Amino acid sequence: MRWSRYFLYTLKEDPAEAEAPSHRLLLKAGFIKQVSAGIYEILPAGWRVIRKIESIVRKEMDRSGAQELLLTVLNPAELWKETGRWDTYGNELFRLKDRSGREYCLGPTHEEEITDLVRKVVHSYRQLPVTLYQIQVKFRDEKRPRFGLIRGREFIMKDAYSFDADEFSATMSYENMKFAYDRVFKKLRLEVIMAQASTGQIGGKQSHEFIAFTDYGEAKVGYCESCGYAANAEIIPLSKPPEQEEEEKPLEKVHTPGVKTIEELASFLKVSPSKILKAVLYMVKGKEPVLVLIRGDKEIDENKLEMVLGTEDFRLAGDEEVKDILGTEKGFIGVFNLPEGVKVLWDNSLYGVKNMVVALNEPDYHYINANPGRDYQYGEFVDVAEVVEGDPCPQCGSPLKVKRGLELGHIFLLGTRYSEPMKAYFTDPEGNEKPIIMGCYGIGISRIMSAIVEQYHDDKGIKWPTPVAPFELEIICLNMSDSQMTEVAEKLYLEAEEKGIEVIYDDREESAGFKFADADLVGFPYRIVVGRKVKEGKVELQKRATGEKLDVPVEEVIDRVKEMIAEDKK
Repeated sequence: MRWSRYFLYTLKEDPAEAEAPSHRLLLKAGFIKQVSAGIYEILPAGWRVIRKIESIVRKEMDRSGAQELLLTVLNPAELWKETGRWDTYGNELFRLKDRSGREYCLGPTHEEEITDLVRKVVHSYRQLPVTLYQIQVKFRDEKRPRFGLIRGREFIMKDAYSFDADEFSATMSYENMKFAYDRVFKKLRLEVIMAQASTGQIGGKQSHEFIAFTDYGEAKVGYCESCGYAANAEIIPLSKPPEQEEEEKPLEKVHTPGVKTIEELASFLKVSPSKILKAVLYMVKGKEPVLVLIRGDKEIDENKLEMVLGTEDFRLAGDEEVKDILGTEKGFIGVFNLPEGVKVLWDNSLYGVKNMVVALNEPDYHYINANPGRDYQYGEFVDVAEVVEGDPCPQCGSPLKVKRGLELGHIFLLGTRYSEPMKAYFTDPEGNEKPIIMGCYGIGISRIMSAIVEQYHDDKGIKWPTPVAPFELEIICLNMSDSQMTEVAEKLYLEAEEKGIEVIYDDREESAGFKFADADLVGFPYRIVVGRKVKEGKVELQKRATGEKLDVPVEEVIDRVKEMIAEDKK
Protein backbone atom coordinates (compact mmCIF):
# COMPACT_ATOMS: atom_id res chain seq x y z
CA MET A 1 0.00 0.00 0.00
CA ARG A 2 1.23 3.48 -0.90
CA TRP A 3 0.66 6.04 1.84
CA SER A 4 -0.25 8.69 -0.71
CA ARG A 5 -3.30 6.60 -1.66
CA TYR A 6 -4.14 5.20 1.76
CA PHE A 7 -6.94 6.64 3.88
CA LEU A 8 -4.65 7.43 6.82
CA TYR A 9 -4.57 11.03 8.02
CA THR A 10 -2.75 11.95 11.22
CA LEU A 11 -3.26 14.97 13.48
CA LYS A 12 -0.43 17.28 14.48
CA GLU A 13 -1.98 18.34 17.79
CA ASP A 14 -3.23 16.15 20.62
CA PRO A 15 -7.04 15.89 20.71
CA ALA A 16 -8.25 18.08 23.56
CA GLU A 17 -10.94 15.65 24.70
CA ALA A 18 -8.61 12.65 25.09
CA GLU A 19 -7.19 11.72 28.51
CA ALA A 20 -6.09 8.09 28.17
CA PRO A 21 -2.98 7.49 26.03
CA SER A 22 -4.84 5.00 23.84
CA HIS A 23 -7.68 7.44 23.19
CA ARG A 24 -5.28 10.24 22.32
CA LEU A 25 -3.01 8.16 20.10
CA LEU A 26 -5.72 6.26 18.24
CA LEU A 27 -7.38 9.56 17.36
CA LYS A 28 -4.15 11.36 16.55
CA ALA A 29 -2.74 8.52 14.44
CA GLY A 30 -5.91 8.21 12.35
CA PHE A 31 -7.15 4.83 13.58
CA ILE A 32 -10.55 6.03 14.86
CA LYS A 33 -12.86 9.05 14.54
CA GLN A 34 -15.57 10.09 16.98
CA VAL A 35 -19.15 10.30 15.70
CA SER A 36 -20.85 10.95 19.04
CA ALA A 37 -20.21 10.39 22.74
CA GLY A 38 -19.00 6.81 23.09
CA ILE A 39 -19.48 6.06 19.37
CA TYR A 40 -16.46 5.76 17.07
CA GLU A 41 -15.76 4.91 13.46
CA ILE A 42 -12.87 2.53 12.99
CA LEU A 43 -10.81 3.69 10.01
CA PRO A 44 -8.81 1.45 7.60
CA ALA A 45 -5.62 1.18 9.68
CA GLY A 46 -7.65 0.55 12.83
CA TRP A 47 -9.77 -2.03 11.03
CA ARG A 48 -6.65 -3.94 10.02
CA VAL A 49 -5.74 -4.16 13.71
CA ILE A 50 -9.27 -5.25 14.64
CA ARG A 51 -9.24 -7.98 11.99
CA LYS A 52 -5.93 -9.33 13.31
CA ILE A 53 -7.28 -9.36 16.86
CA GLU A 54 -10.39 -11.15 15.61
CA SER A 55 -8.25 -13.67 13.72
CA ILE A 56 -6.28 -14.56 16.86
CA VAL A 57 -9.46 -14.84 18.93
CA ARG A 58 -11.26 -16.84 16.23
CA LYS A 59 -8.38 -19.29 15.88
CA GLU A 60 -8.34 -20.03 19.61
CA MET A 61 -12.14 -20.32 19.80
CA ASP A 62 -12.11 -22.81 16.94
CA ARG A 63 -9.22 -24.66 18.55
CA SER A 64 -11.25 -24.95 21.78
CA GLY A 65 -14.05 -26.67 19.86
CA ALA A 66 -16.41 -23.68 19.76
CA GLN A 67 -18.44 -23.13 16.58
CA GLU A 68 -19.00 -19.68 15.08
CA LEU A 69 -22.40 -18.27 14.19
CA LEU A 70 -24.00 -14.83 13.98
CA LEU A 71 -26.96 -13.79 16.09
CA THR A 72 -29.19 -10.77 15.56
CA VAL A 73 -28.59 -7.20 16.70
CA LEU A 74 -32.30 -6.65 17.42
CA ASN A 75 -33.58 -8.82 20.27
CA PRO A 76 -37.33 -9.14 20.88
CA ALA A 77 -38.39 -8.00 24.33
CA GLU A 78 -40.26 -11.28 24.91
CA LEU A 79 -36.99 -13.19 25.29
CA TRP A 80 -35.62 -10.74 27.86
CA LYS A 81 -38.91 -10.78 29.76
CA GLU A 82 -38.65 -14.57 30.12
CA THR A 83 -35.49 -14.17 32.21
CA GLY A 84 -36.66 -11.00 33.98
CA ARG A 85 -33.80 -8.92 32.61
CA TRP A 86 -36.03 -6.61 30.58
CA ASP A 87 -36.91 -4.83 33.83
CA THR A 88 -33.71 -5.40 35.80
CA TYR A 89 -30.90 -4.79 33.28
CA GLY A 90 -31.11 -1.02 33.79
CA ASN A 91 -30.74 2.07 31.65
CA GLU A 92 -27.82 0.64 29.67
CA LEU A 93 -30.32 -1.38 27.62
CA PHE A 94 -31.24 0.39 24.37
CA ARG A 95 -35.00 -0.16 24.00
CA LEU A 96 -37.02 0.61 20.88
CA LYS A 97 -40.27 -0.27 19.08
CA ASP A 98 -41.00 -1.18 15.46
CA ARG A 99 -43.81 0.32 13.38
CA SER A 100 -46.26 -2.20 14.82
CA GLY A 101 -45.41 -1.25 18.39
CA ARG A 102 -43.47 -4.43 19.18
CA GLU A 103 -40.66 -3.91 21.70
CA TYR A 104 -37.02 -4.73 21.00
CA CYS A 105 -33.60 -3.99 22.40
CA LEU A 106 -30.18 -3.62 20.80
CA GLY A 107 -28.21 -6.60 22.09
CA PRO A 108 -25.72 -5.68 24.84
CA THR A 109 -25.16 -9.43 25.34
CA HIS A 110 -26.93 -12.48 23.92
CA GLU A 111 -27.73 -15.03 26.65
CA GLU A 112 -31.46 -14.89 25.93
CA GLU A 113 -31.23 -15.27 22.16
CA ILE A 114 -28.65 -18.07 22.20
CA THR A 115 -30.70 -19.97 24.82
CA ASP A 116 -33.79 -19.57 22.65
CA LEU A 117 -31.89 -20.97 19.67
CA VAL A 118 -30.55 -23.98 21.59
CA ARG A 119 -33.90 -24.86 23.19
CA LYS A 120 -35.41 -25.09 19.72
CA VAL A 121 -32.72 -27.50 18.50
CA VAL A 122 -31.18 -29.41 21.42
CA HIS A 123 -33.47 -31.98 23.06
CA SER A 124 -31.23 -34.93 23.97
CA TYR A 125 -28.07 -35.50 26.00
CA ARG A 126 -26.58 -36.89 22.76
CA GLN A 127 -26.49 -33.33 21.36
CA LEU A 128 -24.42 -32.06 24.27
CA PRO A 129 -21.94 -30.57 24.97
CA VAL A 130 -21.84 -27.74 22.44
CA THR A 131 -20.20 -24.29 22.50
CA LEU A 132 -21.26 -21.53 20.11
CA TYR A 133 -19.69 -18.11 19.61
CA GLN A 134 -19.99 -14.95 17.56
CA ILE A 135 -18.06 -11.73 16.90
CA GLN A 136 -20.50 -8.85 16.63
CA VAL A 137 -21.23 -5.21 17.45
CA LYS A 138 -22.88 -4.67 20.84
CA PHE A 139 -24.74 -1.68 22.27
CA ARG A 140 -24.87 -0.40 25.83
CA ASP A 141 -26.15 3.05 26.75
CA GLU A 142 -23.26 3.83 29.08
CA LYS A 143 -23.98 6.61 31.57
CA ARG A 144 -20.45 8.00 31.27
CA PRO A 145 -18.74 6.81 28.08
CA ARG A 146 -15.08 7.79 28.16
CA PHE A 147 -11.51 7.02 27.16
CA GLY A 148 -12.43 6.27 23.55
CA LEU A 149 -12.83 2.56 22.90
CA ILE A 150 -12.19 1.69 26.55
CA ARG A 151 -15.78 2.47 27.52
CA GLY A 152 -18.01 3.07 24.53
CA ARG A 153 -21.70 2.79 23.80
CA GLU A 154 -21.09 0.76 20.65
CA PHE A 155 -18.31 -1.83 20.60
CA ILE A 156 -17.16 -5.09 19.03
CA MET A 157 -17.28 -8.17 21.21
CA LYS A 158 -16.71 -11.90 20.99
CA ASP A 159 -19.26 -13.78 23.06
CA ALA A 160 -19.36 -17.56 23.43
CA TYR A 161 -21.88 -19.81 25.18
CA SER A 162 -21.41 -23.38 26.36
CA PHE A 163 -24.22 -25.90 26.90
CA ASP A 164 -23.64 -29.05 28.97
CA ALA A 165 -25.61 -31.91 30.47
CA ASP A 166 -24.13 -31.80 33.98
CA GLU A 167 -22.06 -29.71 36.39
CA PHE A 168 -18.83 -31.63 35.78
CA SER A 169 -19.05 -31.22 32.01
CA ALA A 170 -19.94 -27.52 32.43
CA THR A 171 -16.91 -27.01 34.66
CA MET A 172 -14.71 -28.67 32.03
CA SER A 173 -16.11 -26.28 29.39
CA TYR A 174 -15.38 -23.37 31.73
CA GLU A 175 -11.80 -24.53 32.33
CA ASN A 176 -11.31 -25.14 28.61
CA MET A 177 -12.27 -21.54 27.92
CA LYS A 178 -9.88 -20.31 30.63
CA PHE A 179 -7.02 -21.98 28.77
CA ALA A 180 -8.23 -20.58 25.44
CA TYR A 181 -8.31 -17.06 26.88
CA ASP A 182 -4.81 -17.47 28.28
CA ARG A 183 -3.58 -18.43 24.80
CA VAL A 184 -5.44 -15.50 23.19
CA PHE A 185 -3.83 -12.87 25.40
CA LYS A 186 -0.37 -14.39 25.08
CA LYS A 187 -0.66 -14.27 21.29
CA LEU A 188 -1.86 -10.66 21.50
CA ARG A 189 1.30 -9.89 23.53
CA LEU A 190 -0.77 -8.45 26.37
CA GLU A 191 0.17 -8.65 30.03
CA VAL A 192 -3.06 -9.85 31.62
CA ILE A 193 -4.00 -11.15 35.07
CA MET A 194 -6.93 -13.50 35.67
CA ALA A 195 -8.98 -12.42 38.67
CA GLN A 196 -12.08 -13.68 40.45
CA ALA A 197 -15.02 -11.39 39.72
CA SER A 198 -18.65 -10.63 40.46
CA THR A 199 -21.33 -12.31 38.36
CA GLY A 200 -23.16 -8.95 38.16
CA GLN A 201 -26.09 -8.55 35.78
CA ILE A 202 -25.15 -11.66 33.81
CA GLY A 203 -25.62 -13.90 36.85
CA GLY A 204 -24.41 -17.41 37.53
CA LYS A 205 -22.28 -19.32 40.03
CA GLN A 206 -18.77 -17.96 39.45
CA SER A 207 -16.85 -15.72 37.10
CA HIS A 208 -13.33 -14.58 36.27
CA GLU A 209 -12.05 -11.44 34.57
CA PHE A 210 -8.94 -11.09 32.43
CA ILE A 211 -7.49 -7.67 33.21
CA ALA A 212 -4.69 -5.65 31.63
CA PHE A 213 -3.09 -3.19 34.03
CA THR A 214 -3.42 0.47 33.03
CA ASP A 215 -4.04 3.67 34.98
CA TYR A 216 -7.10 4.32 32.82
CA GLY A 217 -8.84 1.04 33.50
CA GLU A 218 -12.10 1.07 35.44
CA ALA A 219 -11.49 -2.21 37.26
CA LYS A 220 -9.47 -2.31 40.46
CA VAL A 221 -7.67 -5.57 41.15
CA GLY A 222 -6.26 -6.85 44.40
CA TYR A 223 -3.64 -9.55 44.08
CA CYS A 224 -1.32 -11.39 46.42
CA GLU A 225 2.30 -12.02 45.50
CA SER A 226 2.58 -14.65 48.25
CA CYS A 227 -0.19 -17.09 47.32
CA GLY A 228 -1.29 -15.97 43.84
CA TYR A 229 -4.81 -14.89 44.87
CA ALA A 230 -6.33 -12.24 42.57
CA ALA A 231 -9.81 -10.74 42.46
CA ASN A 232 -11.71 -7.68 41.40
CA ALA A 233 -11.54 -5.39 44.42
CA GLU A 234 -15.31 -5.12 44.59
CA ILE A 235 -15.59 -8.77 45.70
CA ILE A 236 -12.56 -8.96 48.01
CA PRO A 237 -13.94 -9.38 51.54
CA LEU A 238 -12.70 -7.16 54.34
CA SER A 239 -13.70 -8.70 57.65
CA LYS A 240 -14.09 -7.06 61.04
CA PRO A 241 -10.78 -6.11 62.69
CA PRO A 242 -9.93 -7.26 66.22
CA GLU A 243 -11.53 -5.11 68.90
CA GLN A 244 -9.15 -2.38 70.08
CA GLU A 245 -7.78 -2.64 73.57
CA GLU A 246 -7.93 1.00 74.55
CA GLU A 247 -9.17 2.76 77.66
CA GLU A 248 -12.44 4.57 77.07
CA LYS A 249 -12.24 8.33 77.58
CA PRO A 250 -15.10 10.62 78.67
CA LEU A 251 -17.52 11.72 75.96
CA GLU A 252 -17.15 15.40 75.11
CA LYS A 253 -19.04 17.72 72.78
CA VAL A 254 -16.76 20.12 70.88
CA HIS A 255 -17.39 23.11 68.65
CA THR A 256 -16.17 22.48 65.06
CA PRO A 257 -17.40 25.51 63.09
CA GLY A 258 -17.36 25.08 59.29
CA VAL A 259 -15.25 21.92 59.51
CA LYS A 260 -16.96 19.57 57.04
CA THR A 261 -14.42 17.21 55.46
CA ILE A 262 -12.57 14.34 57.10
CA GLU A 263 -9.24 16.03 56.31
CA GLU A 264 -10.33 19.34 57.84
CA LEU A 265 -11.75 17.63 60.93
CA ALA A 266 -8.64 15.50 61.47
CA SER A 267 -6.45 18.59 61.23
CA PHE A 268 -8.75 20.69 63.44
CA LEU A 269 -8.93 18.07 66.22
CA LYS A 270 -5.41 16.72 65.65
CA VAL A 271 -6.59 13.12 65.32
CA SER A 272 -6.05 10.40 62.74
CA PRO A 273 -8.80 10.00 60.11
CA SER A 274 -9.09 6.40 61.34
CA LYS A 275 -10.52 7.82 64.58
CA ILE A 276 -13.36 9.60 62.77
CA LEU A 277 -16.72 7.99 62.02
CA LYS A 278 -17.74 9.03 58.50
CA ALA A 279 -21.45 9.01 57.68
CA VAL A 280 -22.86 9.14 54.13
CA LEU A 281 -26.57 9.39 53.36
CA TYR A 282 -27.88 7.63 50.26
CA MET A 283 -31.33 7.63 48.70
CA VAL A 284 -32.35 4.17 47.49
CA LYS A 285 -34.98 3.86 44.78
CA GLY A 286 -35.50 7.59 45.02
CA LYS A 287 -37.11 7.69 48.45
CA GLU A 288 -35.57 5.26 50.96
CA PRO A 289 -32.84 6.89 53.12
CA VAL A 290 -29.91 4.63 53.97
CA LEU A 291 -27.10 5.90 56.18
CA VAL A 292 -23.75 4.20 55.58
CA LEU A 293 -21.15 4.51 58.35
CA ILE A 294 -17.46 3.83 57.71
CA ARG A 295 -14.09 4.64 59.25
CA GLY A 296 -12.77 8.03 58.21
CA ASP A 297 -9.67 6.69 56.49
CA LYS A 298 -11.78 4.39 54.29
CA GLU A 299 -13.87 5.02 51.17
CA ILE A 300 -17.17 3.40 50.26
CA ASP A 301 -17.01 1.02 47.30
CA GLU A 302 -20.35 1.61 45.62
CA ASN A 303 -20.09 -1.68 43.75
CA LYS A 304 -20.00 -3.45 47.10
CA LEU A 305 -22.84 -1.24 48.33
CA GLU A 306 -24.90 -2.19 45.26
CA MET A 307 -24.54 -5.86 46.17
CA VAL A 308 -25.57 -5.13 49.77
CA LEU A 309 -28.60 -3.06 48.72
CA GLY A 310 -29.58 -5.46 45.95
CA THR A 311 -30.14 -2.64 43.49
CA GLU A 312 -28.19 -0.17 41.39
CA ASP A 313 -30.92 2.42 41.92
CA PHE A 314 -29.28 4.54 44.60
CA ARG A 315 -27.50 7.89 44.79
CA LEU A 316 -26.00 10.33 47.25
CA ALA A 317 -28.58 12.43 49.05
CA GLY A 318 -28.68 16.09 48.07
CA ASP A 319 -28.20 19.00 50.47
CA GLU A 320 -31.95 19.59 50.82
CA GLU A 321 -32.61 15.90 51.44
CA VAL A 322 -29.96 15.82 54.17
CA LYS A 323 -31.56 18.85 55.79
CA ASP A 324 -35.14 17.52 55.48
CA ILE A 325 -34.35 14.00 56.71
CA LEU A 326 -31.62 14.58 59.30
CA GLY A 327 -32.01 18.28 60.10
CA THR A 328 -28.37 18.97 59.46
CA GLU A 329 -25.93 19.50 56.60
CA LYS A 330 -23.24 17.44 54.90
CA GLY A 331 -20.13 17.20 57.04
CA PHE A 332 -22.14 16.92 60.24
CA ILE A 333 -24.08 13.71 59.60
CA GLY A 334 -23.78 11.23 62.43
CA VAL A 335 -25.32 8.28 64.23
CA PHE A 336 -26.92 10.34 67.02
CA ASN A 337 -30.45 11.73 67.03
CA LEU A 338 -31.53 9.79 63.95
CA PRO A 339 -35.21 9.92 62.99
CA GLU A 340 -37.22 6.76 62.46
CA GLY A 341 -37.21 5.27 58.99
CA VAL A 342 -33.51 5.74 58.32
CA LYS A 343 -31.77 2.41 57.72
CA VAL A 344 -28.21 2.33 59.09
CA LEU A 345 -25.39 0.15 57.76
CA TRP A 346 -22.10 -0.18 59.63
CA ASP A 347 -18.98 -1.04 57.67
CA ASN A 348 -16.82 -3.77 59.21
CA SER A 349 -13.96 -1.25 59.64
CA LEU A 350 -15.84 0.36 62.55
CA TYR A 351 -16.04 -2.76 64.66
CA GLY A 352 -14.35 -2.35 68.03
CA VAL A 353 -12.92 1.11 67.30
CA LYS A 354 -12.92 3.22 70.46
CA ASN A 355 -12.76 6.92 71.32
CA MET A 356 -14.16 8.00 67.98
CA VAL A 357 -14.98 11.46 66.63
CA VAL A 358 -18.67 11.34 65.72
CA ALA A 359 -21.03 13.98 64.33
CA LEU A 360 -24.39 14.34 66.05
CA ASN A 361 -26.56 15.74 63.25
CA GLU A 362 -26.08 19.25 64.61
CA PRO A 363 -24.15 21.72 62.40
CA ASP A 364 -20.75 22.84 63.70
CA TYR A 365 -20.51 20.26 66.51
CA HIS A 366 -18.95 16.82 67.02
CA TYR A 367 -18.51 14.42 69.90
CA ILE A 368 -15.04 13.20 70.73
CA ASN A 369 -14.28 9.96 72.58
CA ALA A 370 -17.53 8.31 71.53
CA ASN A 371 -17.57 4.58 72.23
CA PRO A 372 -19.79 1.70 71.08
CA GLY A 373 -22.04 0.20 73.71
CA ARG A 374 -21.69 3.20 76.02
CA ASP A 375 -22.58 6.10 73.71
CA TYR A 376 -24.12 4.44 70.67
CA GLN A 377 -25.27 0.98 69.63
CA TYR A 378 -24.03 -1.00 66.66
CA GLY A 379 -26.48 -2.07 63.97
CA GLU A 380 -26.12 -4.24 60.87
CA PHE A 381 -22.49 -4.78 59.88
CA VAL A 382 -21.66 -4.99 56.16
CA ASP A 383 -18.55 -4.98 53.99
CA VAL A 384 -18.65 -1.85 51.80
CA ALA A 385 -15.10 -0.47 52.12
CA GLU A 386 -12.83 -0.06 49.13
CA VAL A 387 -9.88 -2.41 49.12
CA VAL A 388 -6.54 -0.58 49.30
CA GLU A 389 -2.88 -1.56 49.08
CA GLY A 390 -1.83 -3.44 52.20
CA ASP A 391 -5.25 -4.84 53.11
CA PRO A 392 -4.99 -8.53 54.09
CA CYS A 393 -5.26 -11.24 51.45
CA PRO A 394 -8.42 -13.24 52.28
CA GLN A 395 -6.60 -16.43 51.33
CA CYS A 396 -3.30 -16.19 53.24
CA GLY A 397 -3.36 -12.87 55.13
CA SER A 398 -0.37 -11.30 53.36
CA PRO A 399 -0.61 -7.64 52.28
CA LEU A 400 -2.42 -7.22 48.96
CA LYS A 401 -1.15 -5.24 45.99
CA VAL A 402 -3.82 -3.12 44.30
CA LYS A 403 -3.75 -1.81 40.72
CA ARG A 404 -6.15 -0.34 38.21
CA GLY A 405 -6.81 -2.35 35.10
CA LEU A 406 -8.92 -2.74 32.01
CA GLU A 407 -11.25 -5.72 31.79
CA LEU A 408 -10.66 -7.41 28.42
CA GLY A 409 -12.40 -10.71 29.00
CA HIS A 410 -15.03 -12.02 31.37
CA ILE A 411 -16.19 -15.62 31.75
CA PHE A 412 -19.18 -16.93 33.72
CA LEU A 413 -20.31 -20.34 34.88
CA LEU A 414 -24.02 -19.63 34.54
CA GLY A 415 -25.54 -22.88 35.71
CA THR A 416 -29.27 -22.81 34.96
CA ARG A 417 -29.71 -19.03 35.30
CA TYR A 418 -31.13 -18.83 31.76
CA SER A 419 -32.07 -22.41 30.89
CA GLU A 420 -34.53 -22.74 33.81
CA PRO A 421 -36.70 -19.66 33.15
CA MET A 422 -36.50 -20.20 29.37
CA LYS A 423 -37.22 -23.95 29.68
CA ALA A 424 -34.12 -25.03 27.73
CA TYR A 425 -34.37 -28.67 28.72
CA PHE A 426 -32.87 -31.94 27.45
CA THR A 427 -33.67 -35.60 28.05
CA ASP A 428 -31.02 -37.61 29.93
CA PRO A 429 -30.22 -41.34 29.29
CA GLU A 430 -32.96 -42.37 31.73
CA GLY A 431 -35.55 -40.28 29.92
CA ASN A 432 -35.68 -37.53 32.58
CA GLU A 433 -36.06 -33.92 31.52
CA LYS A 434 -33.34 -31.61 32.91
CA PRO A 435 -32.21 -28.00 32.39
CA ILE A 436 -29.08 -27.43 30.33
CA ILE A 437 -26.05 -26.18 32.31
CA MET A 438 -24.61 -23.06 30.67
CA GLY A 439 -21.50 -20.88 30.61
CA CYS A 440 -20.80 -17.61 28.79
CA TYR A 441 -17.51 -16.05 27.76
CA GLY A 442 -16.87 -12.52 26.48
CA ILE A 443 -13.85 -10.74 25.01
CA GLY A 444 -13.89 -7.03 24.11
CA ILE A 445 -12.38 -6.98 20.62
CA SER A 446 -12.35 -3.20 20.09
CA ARG A 447 -11.34 -2.60 23.70
CA ILE A 448 -8.31 -4.86 23.16
CA MET A 449 -7.02 -2.42 20.53
CA SER A 450 -7.01 0.30 23.20
CA ALA A 451 -5.40 -2.04 25.73
CA ILE A 452 -2.55 -2.82 23.33
CA VAL A 453 -1.86 0.88 22.84
CA GLU A 454 -2.01 1.44 26.61
CA GLN A 455 0.74 -1.13 27.08
CA TYR A 456 2.74 -0.36 23.92
CA HIS A 457 3.45 3.35 23.45
CA ASP A 458 5.96 6.07 24.26
CA ASP A 459 5.92 9.85 24.13
CA LYS A 460 6.20 9.76 20.32
CA GLY A 461 3.37 7.38 19.55
CA ILE A 462 2.24 3.78 19.30
CA LYS A 463 4.54 0.73 19.21
CA TRP A 464 2.39 -2.03 17.72
CA PRO A 465 3.41 -5.63 18.50
CA THR A 466 4.02 -7.36 15.17
CA PRO A 467 1.12 -9.91 15.42
CA VAL A 468 -1.49 -7.11 15.51
CA ALA A 469 0.25 -4.29 13.61
CA PRO A 470 -1.77 -2.80 10.73
CA PHE A 471 1.37 -3.06 8.58
CA GLU A 472 4.52 -4.94 9.50
CA LEU A 473 6.92 -2.75 7.55
CA GLU A 474 7.08 0.88 6.52
CA ILE A 475 9.42 2.06 3.78
CA ILE A 476 10.31 5.76 3.87
CA CYS A 477 11.88 7.53 0.93
CA LEU A 478 13.48 10.66 2.36
CA ASN A 479 13.64 12.59 -0.92
CA MET A 480 11.03 11.80 -3.57
CA SER A 481 12.84 14.02 -6.08
CA ASP A 482 16.01 11.91 -5.87
CA SER A 483 15.78 9.30 -8.64
CA GLN A 484 18.20 6.86 -7.02
CA MET A 485 16.32 6.93 -3.69
CA THR A 486 12.92 6.48 -5.31
CA GLU A 487 14.21 3.66 -7.51
CA VAL A 488 15.56 1.75 -4.49
CA ALA A 489 12.44 2.46 -2.43
CA GLU A 490 10.18 1.20 -5.23
CA LYS A 491 12.31 -1.92 -5.64
CA LEU A 492 12.19 -2.70 -1.93
CA TYR A 493 8.43 -2.04 -1.78
CA LEU A 494 7.71 -4.49 -4.61
CA GLU A 495 10.07 -7.08 -3.17
CA ALA A 496 8.42 -6.86 0.26
CA GLU A 497 5.00 -7.36 -1.30
CA GLU A 498 6.21 -10.35 -3.32
CA LYS A 499 7.62 -11.97 -0.18
CA GLY A 500 4.36 -11.65 1.71
CA ILE A 501 5.26 -8.78 4.03
CA GLU A 502 2.47 -6.36 4.90
CA VAL A 503 4.12 -3.14 3.78
CA ILE A 504 3.22 0.51 3.44
CA TYR A 505 5.41 2.83 1.38
CA ASP A 506 5.55 6.48 2.43
CA ASP A 507 5.79 8.05 -1.00
CA ARG A 508 4.35 11.42 0.05
CA GLU A 509 5.97 14.67 -1.00
CA GLU A 510 6.74 15.66 2.58
CA SER A 511 9.88 16.50 4.57
CA ALA A 512 11.93 13.80 6.26
CA GLY A 513 11.01 15.17 9.69
CA PHE A 514 7.31 15.06 8.84
CA LYS A 515 7.57 11.43 7.71
CA PHE A 516 9.59 10.37 10.76
CA ALA A 517 7.07 12.00 13.12
CA ASP A 518 4.21 10.17 11.42
CA ALA A 519 6.15 6.90 11.45
CA ASP A 520 6.73 7.17 15.21
CA LEU A 521 3.12 8.17 15.82
CA VAL A 522 1.53 5.38 13.79
CA GLY A 523 4.03 2.85 15.10
CA PHE A 524 4.57 0.12 12.50
CA PRO A 525 7.06 -2.44 13.91
CA TYR A 526 9.80 -2.13 11.25
CA ARG A 527 10.98 0.77 9.16
CA ILE A 528 13.36 0.93 6.20
CA VAL A 529 14.71 4.41 5.60
CA VAL A 530 15.98 5.01 2.07
CA GLY A 531 18.33 7.99 2.29
CA ARG A 532 21.79 9.13 1.31
CA LYS A 533 23.42 5.80 2.17
CA VAL A 534 21.89 4.26 -0.98
CA LYS A 535 25.00 5.60 -2.71
CA GLU A 536 26.91 3.05 -0.63
CA GLY A 537 24.33 0.34 -1.37
CA LYS A 538 22.81 0.51 2.12
CA VAL A 539 19.56 1.50 3.82
CA GLU A 540 18.74 1.99 7.49
CA LEU A 541 16.58 -0.64 9.21
CA GLN A 542 14.82 0.55 12.36
CA LYS A 543 12.85 -1.38 14.98
CA ARG A 544 10.10 0.77 16.52
CA ALA A 545 9.86 -1.21 19.76
CA THR A 546 13.48 -0.71 20.78
CA GLY A 547 14.69 2.18 18.61
CA GLU A 548 17.48 -0.06 17.33
CA LYS A 549 19.00 1.06 13.99
CA LEU A 550 21.11 -0.98 11.58
CA ASP A 551 22.74 -0.21 8.24
CA VAL A 552 21.90 -3.14 5.97
CA PRO A 553 22.80 -3.81 2.30
CA VAL A 554 19.86 -3.11 0.01
CA GLU A 555 19.82 -6.63 -1.40
CA GLU A 556 19.62 -8.21 2.10
CA VAL A 557 17.25 -5.94 3.97
CA ILE A 558 13.87 -7.47 2.98
CA ASP A 559 15.00 -10.97 3.89
CA ARG A 560 16.31 -9.62 7.20
CA VAL A 561 12.93 -7.99 7.92
CA LYS A 562 11.08 -11.17 7.00
CA GLU A 563 13.19 -13.17 9.46
CA MET A 564 12.59 -10.63 12.24
CA ILE A 565 8.83 -10.63 11.63
CA ALA A 566 8.75 -14.44 11.71
CA GLU A 567 10.64 -14.41 15.01
CA ASP A 568 8.19 -11.86 16.47
CA LYS A 569 5.22 -14.06 15.63
CA LYS A 570 6.50 -17.21 17.31
